[in-house]
Amino acid sequence: MTRKRILFLGASGKIGPHLTPGLAPHYDLRLADVQPHPDGLDIAHVDVTDYEQVVAAAAGVDAIMNFTVVRGDPEQSFRVNVQGAWNVMRAAAKLGIGRVIHSGPEAVMGTYDGEFDLEDAPPAPGTGYYGLTKHLSRSLCREWARAHQIPTICLLFCFLGPRPERTIGRDFHRFAVVYDDLWDACRRALELDPVPDWYQEVNLLSFGEHGKYSAAQARRLLHWEPAEHWEKYYRRPIDT
Repeated sequence: MTRKRILFLGASGKIGPHLTPGLAPHYDLRLADVQPHPDGLDIAHVDVTDYEQVVAAAAGVDAIMNFTVVRGDPEQSFRVNVQGAWNVMRAAAKLGIGRVIHSGPEAVMGTYDGEFDLEDAPPAPGTGYYGLTKHLSRSLCREWARAHQIPTICLLFCFLGPRPERTIGRDFHRFAVVYDDLWDACRRALELDPVPDWYQEVNLLSFGEHGKYSAAQARRLLHWEPAEHWEKYYRRPIDT
């Protein structure tokens, strides 16, 4: 079977290098970023804020994964997070690309921290500039996906890390996903057919025993489950 060709934007960032090992065995990855890869892998220099560069890099691929992000700079965060997402969707529409994987932070913590068993709550990105730019990018991707019939899935999480080790004295992040689980979610999102209503968002969290937030949509849509019950690494002895 022919392996899918994937343009992986943001391959050198804080998330991309941790995803490549889980995706490379399954797909032909075209790694792209504006900076060198920390592991020395070959990188195509692609500035996501430049539409022509995105179109050129996306020629001939089957899907685009957009994990580009800028947080601190108010000008660049808008250009990368919002304009970059627009350029990806424009390129997908122009080239007839059959799948886009978008990414972003969850948009429920803070507003809903007092709730439990929370599922499908309306996004509440707050007033932080970074959160608002990513929320705008989600809205933009949704409208372009539906207008141009581009199957698009947005993966939402807050903290990404390695497999935990047994630990005492600290807890797991309530909206964290481990590398293994994000690899699996990406692969399932790339293969899902059809994508209902052309655009779907899923929350990803590997630690669900706290009951605060829900990955039920990822389970329903992608048939995704955490690889392990990661909470076992955080069990504490009880003094009696």
